[in-house]
Amino acid sequence: MTTHLEEFLDHIRLNRNVSAHTVTAYRSDLTQFIDHAASAIGLRARDLEPAALNRAAIRSFLAHVHGQGQSRATAARKLASVRTFLRHLRREELIDDDPGALVPTPKREVRMPTHLSEEEMSHLLNAPSDDSSLGRRDRAILELFYASGLRRSELAGLDLEDLNLSARMVRVLGKGGKQRLVPFNKSAAGTIRSYLKDRERLIRESPAEAGPRGLARALARATRQPKRNPVFVNYRGARLTVRSIDRLVQRHMSAWSSRLGVSPHALRHSFATHLLQRGADLRAIQELLGHSRLSTTQRYTHVNAAQLLEVYRKSHPRAKADGPPRPEGREGP
Repeated sequence: MTTHLEEFLDHIRLNRNVSAHTVTAYRSDLTQFIDHAASAIGLRARDLEPAALNRAAIRSFLAHVHGQGQSRATAARKLASVRTFLRHLRREELIDDDPGALVPTPKREVRMPTHLSEEEMSHLLNAPSDDSSLGRRDRAILELFYASGLRRSELAGLDLEDLNLSARMVRVLGKGGKQRLVPFNKSAAGTIRSYLKDRERLIRESPAEAGPRGLARALARATRQPKRNPVFVNYRGARLTVRSIDRLVQRHMSAWSSRLGVSPHALRHSFATHLLQRGADLRAIQELLGHSRLSTTQRYTHVNAAQLLEVYRKSHPRAKADGPPRPEGREGP
């Protein structure tokens, strides 16, 4: 079975143009599934036959995932990986039917995306108060996050060639290698222009890698990939990583608020929520965020509905007298 798994991973890597992270996720999910199915009948994974990956094996695996306390969203993702693998086995005529189609997807919990209010966003954008190269860089990052709704990986991967400051547009390479153009505002453009002068200085004054090992690493990088010009760099002049972006957002958030759980992704949620509150079309928000399905964008309507209910309770003259809403299906006297 391990041979079939490797063939499947090669197939999606070469034919579906998926990222290395996606391949890694498939490998992890399917290895767990195959190991569980093999263990259930006392075999090693490499000795397992494709026919053993039946409906009962899938249901047993999902029960195992649930027993480990993992979320329904995780179980649904693992089931999607299993279904894709089984469809591949069927195309290769290694199994006769599609058992994954017979197993229902676990119903996901509806979670409200964590987001900041407009007032909180103003505080966060003003948080980098130090007048330094890195302070101006942080302001540009926060402004662009909120102005464009980019993912962390998308912002970290930006090159100078992707920016058009005069048109206030940025070209983004999103999930699945899909490109999209996203606008940003004058405020973000201004902070980026201010930072770009510091960027050149950070790169010019960055400490060189010392010793033969450092030189060897630099030569290896130069021969391995073409020259790229990252927009956001660290104090050594190298591309800022996703983890570093996480840390700087949390650092600036903690400087003025004790609120926990605010990450760069919360800024993306804030971008979408505030657009929706001000009347933006859901389809337009979908395009800006780079969502492949409208259902992914529709979760922001739950946030808006919750806020509308709160406004109603505070504003309607008789809403306070009504008390909290009754449970579904129960009527008053």
